Amino acid sequence: MILSVLCKPRREVKPGMVKFEIDIGSRIVDMSTHKRFPTRIGFQGGKMNSESGKIRVLFLCTGNSCRSQMAEAWVNALKPDTIEAFSAGVEIHGLNPDAVAVMAEAGIDMTRHRSKHVDEFRETPLDVVVTVCNHAKESCPYFPAKCRKIHAGFDDPPQMAKEAAEKGGGRQAQLDCYRKVRDEIRAFVEQMPEIVFDSSDTR
Repeated sequence: MILSVLCKPRREVKPGMVKFEIDIGSRIVDMSTHKRFPTRIGFQGGKMNSESGKIRVLFLCTGNSCRSQMAEAWVNALKPDTIEAFSAGVEIHGLNPDAVAVMAEAGIDMTRHRSKHVDEFRETPLDVVVTVCNHAKESCPYFPAKCRKIHAGFDDPPQMAKEAAEKGGGRQAQLDCYRKVRDEIRAFVEQMPEIVFDSSDTR
């Protein structure tokens, strides 16, 4: 089962906190007030797959060049005590330099990141796989049933930047496309792990 997360911010709940919703069939779960955390989802025998006790999350996109890299970096910067993040692609496109640049503006160093293929994680015990683009969702390889699968779609910064350039936008206008998605991904990550779990939908 793959849950789809509507990753366009709906409204600001309070300063600095954005409301997201998870669409589960016809039912909407408001994650801005949803505080319960399920103890069974994605765990083996009631325990997390990671020996460290952290939730292991893999962010998956097409080429592991931009969105999934940002998500990995944000999680490891903001949630290091509770979540261990990885990222990969169904292809390898190389690290996007503009993604590296705008993350550096936010104080996050991605210069040591590299593009990784999802096959590198075939033997890695994971609790959650989050696809961040439609192509990755459609091409998502098989993962064990105990691994939670979530789709959290974000706009494609390189495509947005290309369209901005075609309309006459300069360098800053193009980077603004990356900054917009960077900030949306941060808002999503700030509400993890609750946002990727629904306590009424356990395995």
